[in-house]
Amino acid sequence: MVDSQYYLPNDIGISALDCREAFRLLSPKEQMYAHYLSRASWYGGLIVLIQTSPESANIYVLLQKMFCGQAPQQLEAVATAAGLSAEEYQAFLVYAAGLYANMGNYKSFGDTKFIPNLPKFKALVWETLAFKQSPGDMETLWGYCCELLYSLEDKQKQLGLGEKGISAYFSGNCCLEDAEFAQKFLDSKNLSAYNTRLFKTEIDGKRCYEVRLASGKSDVCCGKYEFEDSVFSVKRGDYAFLMEKACQNLEKAKDYAANENQKRMLEEYIRSFTCGSVEAHKEGSRYWIKDKGPIVESYIGFIESYRDPFGSRGEFEGFVAVVNKAMSARFAQLVSSAEVLLPELPWPPAFEKDRFLKPDFTSLDVLTFAGSGIPAGINIPNYDDIRQTEGFKNVSLGNVLAVAYATQKDKLTFLEENDKDLYIKWKGPSFEVQVGLHELLGHGSGKLFVQDDKGKYNFDQTAVRNPETGELILSWYKGSETWDSKFSTIASSYEECRAECVGLYLCLNKQVLSIFGHEGEDAEEVVYVNWLNMVRAGLLGLEFYTPESKSWRQAHMQARFVILRVLLEAGEGLVGLRECTGADGQPDVVVTLDRSKIYTVGKSAIQRFLCKLQVHKSTADVEGGRALYEGHSAVTADGTHNFLHLRETVLLRKEARKMFVQANTYIKGDSVELVEYEGSAAGLIQSFVERFPDDAEEVEAQLIGH
Repeated sequence: MVDSQYYLPNDIGISALDCREAFRLLSPKEQMYAHYLSRASWYGGLIVLIQTSPESANIYVLLQKMFCGQAPQQLEAVATAAGLSAEEYQAFLVYAAGLYANMGNYKSFGDTKFIPNLPKFKALVWETLAFKQSPGDMETLWGYCCELLYSLEDKQKQLGLGEKGISAYFSGNCCLEDAEFAQKFLDSKNLSAYNTRLFKTEIDGKRCYEVRLASGKSDVCCGKYEFEDSVFSVKRGDYAFLMEKACQNLEKAKDYAANENQKRMLEEYIRSFTCGSVEAHKEGSRYWIKDKGPIVESYIGFIESYRDPFGSRGEFEGFVAVVNKAMSARFAQLVSSAEVLLPELPWPPAFEKDRFLKPDFTSLDVLTFAGSGIPAGINIPNYDDIRQTEGFKNVSLGNVLAVAYATQKDKLTFLEENDKDLYIKWKGPSFEVQVGLHELLGHGSGKLFVQDDKGKYNFDQTAVRNPETGELILSWYKGSETWDSKFSTIASSYEECRAECVGLYLCLNKQVLSIFGHEGEDAEEVVYVNWLNMVRAGLLGLEFYTPESKSWRQAHMQARFVILRVLLEAGEGLVGLRECTGADGQPDVVVTLDRSKIYTVGKSAIQRFLCKLQVHKSTADVEGGRALYEGHSAVTADGTHNFLHLRETVLLRKEARKMFVQANTYIKGDSVELVEYEGSAAGLIQSFVERFPDDAEEVEAQLIGH
């Protein structure tokens, strides 16, 4: 019998992202700009199918052909004829919606595989109009993906490297040692891994690696290099067709750019996507940072490295959004207060950036977010050399927050009854505060100690001391070393943990709460619910831990579990986990937080831990950082709490993550038309069926067999 965690439930939450009013308020020129940026994002977003798993692109094409022939409502009668019950047909729609929403058959949040909860998938395919019109093509397509569609062999249950899971960033014969070796080679050539994939072969007993750069220019060999006992060849042309389509639309968007910064930004993105140059993307990001307060905000490229098991390669994403002016005013106030708030953080001044580069911080209503999932907030670019010396931007995605975190009391788990009403009332406002602090002062704070290629230091190595030991600084980043390349497999989660800790720590500041409009008793409720939410999230994080491989599958949830451990270890009754039996007779657990101890025991625990996190990060102390972080990440059965047992209870009561339905835009004459869809599996499917109206067949042909 298949474990239910590998099925998406039929009643999974699906919500439409509302952007009609935001889009309506744009000028015709801004609507055109948003349209072409959206097109570039949607084409580029299909790359995620290829990055996720070998079968994802084929399953996508199979579903597109089925639904292009018959809409979900029409297909229902076909399903009945194929012997599917109403529940099985709904399971099919939910699976299809899940594949579209995650851009692959692995969950974007948690990286576990999900499979169709129906045995009669093949029977349904054979009854469709698409099959009747092209039986040979559909049978071939089914052959490509039918086995992997359902397979739950240990290695295929989750994303990972080598025996730990599936990764399409590497050929199947690569392991962690190959990833580390390739990183050494890339560092030696001053090449970034962000837009690459790695493929290994063996010729005459010699290891040969092919580094593929994502670019519109295809089949171009940039060089062949002997490196130690191996050969590396660097080639352009990965995802060439989709990169080219993205470039064509960025070129069209240029005609509607609002200013010179936007134009130059797009030119550099086009250069990056055509030639495979990360340096060009960095240059585009510099213009993007300079484009302060745009009405239409966007970012596109290989951005987040969460899903690369090694932590260096970026997943493609592109978003287009419209600024919400009222909410953005609060964030602007937080930015203005940043220079007063940063010295409050618990590390010496030498460990803070020499100068705080005031970023844009806006609340946005998302029009388009192409990729594997939609976050609540973002701090970009991820290039540390730019963030440290030139700046960054923060965005909070308002219309995502509005629907993603709405909670029904009867579905609220692991809280005491008297906390549930408080939680529902204050979860939204408290999360808004946490996101703001996490993005701006979490990811935006802290200095990296660097010695550049010319031997110059960005700190006084004769004076700066480690606050943990009192000794002079003994380690730092050298040359082309970056945070991601040094801390690799733990970098993403470690940094999310640092940012979450900053949010918890600074939300205790009255000035911060006042900026968000919270005073007096209300402010105290926001603090309590923010800390309670973090503790509960730490428990929920156990869903994303795999005991068999002792690995975490989601960076943010690992971070929150680490914080739970830190607060439990603080003792004095600050946090409790009480195991009990639920009203349904099944095992349950209740999270408790003593609000009277947040400002004392809690603050002190986070203060100490946060300082350690920053010191290891600043000094490139991988060994110390890894020992600290992996020590707190350990999920064991011994100690005060049996976390492996608690994980079983969490899995028993887990709720599926919501999926979002997004609008499409079309050119009609001289104007842009916005088409929205209902918040349902059928609505999500229809939005994808209508997403590529002009060249669906060509797109699908390029994806097949990838």
